[in-house]
Parts: sequence; structure tokens; C-alpha cells
Amino acid sequence: MEGYVISRLNQIRGLKGMIEKDTYCDDVLNQIATVQSALNGVGKLLLECHMKSCVMDRMKEGGTNVLSELLVTMNKLIK
Repeated sequence: MEGYVISRLNQIRGLKGMIEKDTYCDDVLNQIATVQSALNGVGKLLLECHMKSCVMDRMKEGGTNVLSELLVTMNKLIK
């Protein structure tokens, strides 16, 4: 998972380079769409891992506010 996340985040660095090189606007806009999609994929993957590990562990320990916290996080992701 870590390699996937890092490769997706590296796309942001590529976008920064495009802007620094004054790349044609349409190309930059298309790269922004690609980066947004990549970040959405990373967010989904991290959310799944978070739910399967951190949330489950806290629930087993009796943490009752973890679901409220998770809902707030999910609402931020789906804006």
C-alpha cells in the first residue's frame, strides 16, 4: 500500500513542475484532474485501512466516539 500511496502523491510533484515550466494550461488542467482522481483513490484506500484497523481496535476497547469521528472524516472526504 505504501508504494501505491507514494506514487500517487508524486503526481503532485509532477503537477508543480508543470506549473514551474509554464506548461500549456490545458495540459495542466488535465493533470489536475488526474491528480484529483489519484488522491480520491488514496483517500478510499486509507479510509478502508483505517476502518479495518484503527476503528475496529478502538471499538473493541470500548471507544464509543470513534464512529462519530469516522462520520466527520467521511463527510470531509466526500465533499
